[in-house]
Amino acid sequence: MKNNKDKNYLDYIPVRNSEYDWSIVEDGIVEISVVNKGFFNLITQKFFKAPKISKIKLDEYGSIVWKAMDDKRDIGDIAEEVRSSFEDEEKVFYSRLIKFFQILKENKFISYKES
Repeated sequence: MKNNKDKNYLDYIPVRNSEYDWSIVEDGIVEISVVNKGFFNLITQKFFKAPKISKIKLDEYGSIVWKAMDDKRDIGDIAEEVRSSFEDEEKVFYSRLIKFFQILKENKFISYKES
């Protein structure tokens, strides 16, 4: 994303990283599977019995947002759709939502495409 200063965060379109499989488990919770690759992961798997695949469960709200992503709608559209599921005040809701997307991006679960 080039001109981040000119772009509103709600205009970003989140795209799930296709390297990660995900599924819906009990009670609609999303579980993301992360394959632990690389030399150090191989060592920990061999000597410390670390799992080859880590399962990351999102909380209820994270799962609602994750399922609302379709690689077409921007964060603003997703926010409108899921807003009724959250009991937070509007300011708190948007702060939490943006932080959630930042964490997903930092951990490479999503990227953004231009709208």
